[in-house]
Amino acid sequence: MDPNMKQLQGTLIDIETDAEQLLLARHQLVENDRMRNANREALTALRKRAKTTKTSVPSPFEIVMKEMEGTSAKQLVKEICSTCGNHDPKEHTWLMFPGSDIFARVPFHVAHTVLDKGIYLLGS
Repeated sequence: MDPNMKQLQGTLIDIETDAEQLLLARHQLVENDRMRNANREALTALRKRAKTTKTSVPSPFEIVMKEMEGTSAKQLVKEICSTCGNHDPKEHTWLMFPGSDIFARVPFHVAHTVLDKGIYLLGS
């Protein structure tokens, strides 16, 4: 075979390999976006169920200031989840784990915490 043809063949193989890697990366990007959108939809559904928004739950500082009028024996910092709000965090909710067909009945707070962490791992 002519040396120029071998060089052309090698160049075409390199280009095709790079194109395959580009398509695989694009496919992975689409899958990550789908997963991130599914997490957002699930978190929105959980917030609707708890009837909260990110801004509807008072900050821990506001609650501490309201409670400080009476006694000083109370807990100074009260943890308040911005998703749970006044919703019972121990109420069980069905959760499907990503990448599998496994469903688990977990507490409400655990469900939205898992979804929140998933969004951060996917790069919100």
